[in-house]
Amino acid sequence: GIRHVLRAGRERLTSRQQTRLEAAFTAHPDHIAVEVAYRCAQDLRDVFHQPTPARGRQLAEKLIASLPTCPIPEIARLGKTLRRWKTAFLAYFDTDGASNGGTEAINGIIELGRRIARGFRNFEHYRLRMLLITGGLDASPHTQL
Repeated sequence: GIRHVLRAGRERLTSRQQTRLEAAFTAHPDHIAVEVAYRCAQDLRDVFHQPTPARGRQLAEKLIASLPTCPIPEIARLGKTLRRWKTAFLAYFDTDGASNGGTEAINGIIELGRRIARGFRNFEHYRLRMLLITGGLDASPHTQL
């Protein structure tokens, strides 16, 4: 359906899908809000797909300035959130796209392990369990001693 088309990046849409999307937007006046939300989402995606960090930062600053004034409350709320987190959001472009995503992923795995390991009384067993679930434990037999 049209939801599938709305979720896809605009650069991946076929000409038929683009025509279908435009027809859906113009079919009813209530669809204007959907069109605005779609275009804002695509603009936000575009920020992260620029050829240079400087261009991405420029687009990000433009979004931070424009989204809070959007008449659609959800988009305005997103804009206010981005404005509140402006320093952290723009830092992405100053750090060559670095993020703490890897750290957060490992932390999530450790938290899962912690929930599973309730009742471990021996710290060494707990430590080994965390190494095992995070892939840091080499369980293969060691041949060189």
